[in-house]
Amino acid sequence: MEASPHGAPADVAEVKESLAGVGYLADEPVALVAYLAQRLGKPVLVEGPAGVGKTELAKAISRATGRDLIRLQCYEGLDEAKALYEWNYRKQLLRIQSESTGETEANPAWDHIFAEEFLLTRPLLAAISSEDQVVLLIDEIDKTDQEFEAMLLEVLSEFQISIPELGRIEARTQPVVVLTSNNSRELTEALKRRCLYLWLDYPGVDREVEIVRLHAPELDETLARRLVEVVHMVRSLDLKKPPSIAESIDWARALLLLGADDIDSSVFERTMSIIVKHRTDIDIVAERVGVKLGGAQVEEAAG
Repeated sequence: MEASPHGAPADVAEVKESLAGVGYLADEPVALVAYLAQRLGKPVLVEGPAGVGKTELAKAISRATGRDLIRLQCYEGLDEAKALYEWNYRKQLLRIQSESTGETEANPAWDHIFAEEFLLTRPLLAAISSEDQVVLLIDEIDKTDQEFEAMLLEVLSEFQISIPELGRIEARTQPVVVLTSNNSRELTEALKRRCLYLWLDYPGVDREVEIVRLHAPELDETLARRLVEVVHMVRSLDLKKPPSIAESIDWARALLLLGADDIDSSVFERTMSIIVKHRTDIDIVAERVGVKLGGAQVEEAAG
């Protein structure tokens, strides 16, 4: 299959290989959506529990394509001024004061203060107006409200932003747009309609072993599998915050530094805080998993 213009990938296999080359092991659905996003020019909405690699996917696409990453971190109360643009009122005031003496009725100073030089560019406008191709990450969109979603529709549909004082600013180069959601609230149908959709969940044991060993290659495969199996045991509990994939990797690196060759109850107790981050969760995990690891030791000794 011939490569498309503007450096877009030729096929899904190329995307999968390029993501693996920057440390992101993508399965077929992930590689397919990343491919279609670049070839069709459509945003991708990635949903799933916290810590499964949604944000990292956008970063990996950025690294694999050589595009800069522009990130809009969403939060409750985020408004257009922080996401799109706002006017530099101090600079405008200085201009008005400097021109006030020469002001005429036909050419008042304030005619000149609504120009791009007075515009404070925020992430959405920065992505739209960039002369270079970029990846735009709109992270945790579910933390905003429906009014903010409505504002995004013009950006996601037309890749343009309307500024009353300046007019319409259209994308110079079309960004790859990735929106992430932890699924804390239902997003609007209007937003979903404009996006390709990807659900990311925690990987299976075999896939997570691959991921851990990719980032901690010195870790013995047997120990890596033991680590991942323990992490999966922890995730199966009713916790405030199950351990993320990144925390599995952190734990693997910590075990290497400590010179651990197994995960027994003692090692687990010393290093548990790397993957468990809430006080109540620590109690639950110590009682359910720590005891089980201790019991396994006894059985091995008896055998």
